[in-house]
Amino acid sequence: MIIEHKIVIADIKLVADFQRYILYWRKRFTEQPVTDFCSVIRINSTAPFEEQDNYFLLCDVLPEDRILREELQRQRLKEILEQQQQERNDTSFRGSCMFCSEEFLGNRSVLLNHMAREHAFNIGLPDNIVNCNEFLCTLQKKLDNLQCLYCEKTFRDKNTLKDHMRKKQHRRINPKNKEYDRFYVINYLELGKSWEEVQLEDDQELLDHQEDDWSDWEEHPASAVCLFCEKQAETIEKLYVHMEDAHEFDLPKIKSELGLNFYQQVKLVNFIRRQIHQCRCYGCGIRFSSKADLRIHMEENKHTSLLPERKIWDQLEYYFPTYENDTLLCTLSDSESDLTPQEHNEHVPIISEDTSKLHALKQSSVLNQLLLQESLKS
Repeated sequence: MIIEHKIVIADIKLVADFQRYILYWRKRFTEQPVTDFCSVIRINSTAPFEEQDNYFLLCDVLPEDRILREELQRQRLKEILEQQQQERNDTSFRGSCMFCSEEFLGNRSVLLNHMAREHAFNIGLPDNIVNCNEFLCTLQKKLDNLQCLYCEKTFRDKNTLKDHMRKKQHRRINPKNKEYDRFYVINYLELGKSWEEVQLEDDQELLDHQEDDWSDWEEHPASAVCLFCEKQAETIEKLYVHMEDAHEFDLPKIKSELGLNFYQQVKLVNFIRRQIHQCRCYGCGIRFSSKADLRIHMEENKHTSLLPERKIWDQLEYYFPTYENDTLLCTLSDSESDLTPQEHNEHVPIISEDTSKLHALKQSSVLNQLLLQESLKS
């Protein structure tokens, strides 16, 4: 169009449906002269008249063009929301995990939640994503080409790629890659605005309307997940009730009976998480092929409450969470009242002496007094 017809379309990337846009103006140009719609740009204006050239700029300064662009944007948003709703209600989804090849049937959220929970790979809430199948195929193709999804470097083999993504915590997509924008509903909300610009506007609006009165503040806590199943609860109290009723596991009672402090609770939770993740019963040590089989076994044999000896789970390795951002760990009690008198004494801080003046230190050190007392006793 530029070369053959000298027509320039401004901000072409902001046109939601380019094909419909072109068809509309093709029809209008047959009805009226191009100059009725376009601004005329003359180049080489200082050259002789026969060497001068005119270009025609079609942009949204023209009200008709602006209305057309907005209408195309609304139509595209309507189509995207209809597609999203269809995917949300679809129960015929079939897909495999990109990291463990486990296959999932039903709704797309099952697979997305699995990858977020089991592999710490979170591409966003299922309800925020559209054209999910195409999105997953795009990501799978990158992995098949041995390309890291975050830094987008290419590696020599699959194992090297897996180690890289795990060690560098690159199990996430690159937010700067515009290729992914079309898979998020937020990018269709406003004409010409990306998700980053929309978020910046929201943040700025909050800053502009900040008030000193926080009396109407409503906290929305993140959901905590059950140790044995996929159940989520908005409060830790509800989760405790669920685990006791459904799995006969009473964490507050165990904490009280065993006298667990905060760090011991953390290690116990991480230990149980890891055993369940590995489909292993911590009560008898038997390993199962699926979590469903493990759960049936533990509930039938009442092994959920059959904890192993303390030395098994009270290990340094269980300071580290099995799942990233495990909300249950954030809700454990860490009050000083949980500590026994002996534990209080164990945590008395020791302040070292100033060693910057070593000679003076040797003369005034309390160790001199202890040595003198020892020599007197001798």
